[in-house]
Amino acid sequence: MTLSAVQIRLATIDDAEAIRGIYNPEVLKSTVTFDLRPRSLAEQQAWLEARSGAHAAIVAVDGSDAVVGFGALSPYRDRPAYVTTVEDSVYVHREHHGLGIGKALLTELVWLATAHGFHAVMARIVGGHEASIALHRAVGFEIVGTEREVGRKLGRWLDVVLMQRILSSPGGDLVVPARPPRV
Repeated sequence: MTLSAVQIRLATIDDAEAIRGIYNPEVLKSTVTFDLRPRSLAEQQAWLEARSGAHAAIVAVDGSDAVVGFGALSPYRDRPAYVTTVEDSVYVHREHHGLGIGKALLTELVWLATAHGFHAVMARIVGGHEASIALHRAVGFEIVGTEREVGRKLGRWLDVVLMQRILSSPGGDLVVPARPPRV
């Protein structure tokens, strides 16, 4: 499969099982998510139902409409002063790493965040996950800090690298860029 065969669209409830198929192996076998228990179909459907409008979920699909990756924007924190900041999540099926799908998803999420008037996008990445850090750097994020040993999974203490991309100009004006080309 090539990147040119991939399309990005808003996720629907019908994508829940495919998203679980990407996410749950990461829950069980990796530290890229701090979840410890795989999601049930009902939980994944509820997660999707909570993602709409400005806090959207998107999927990357191949030529046969199979979901090969997904991403989402979520509220950063629940206090009112954080309402202009979101957090991104990007996951690509293990068989499709290295094809540019993650970059296409993250680029679309940044565009959506900008179009919805957010000021900043945050990324929380497990320490040592150099591919995700490089992905975020390639889309304009910078490291702003590290939370030391804030998680424990697979018998290890885990750091979280904080990355951020400011969407507004230095004067505070929000400039919505042209929509990225749909891959």
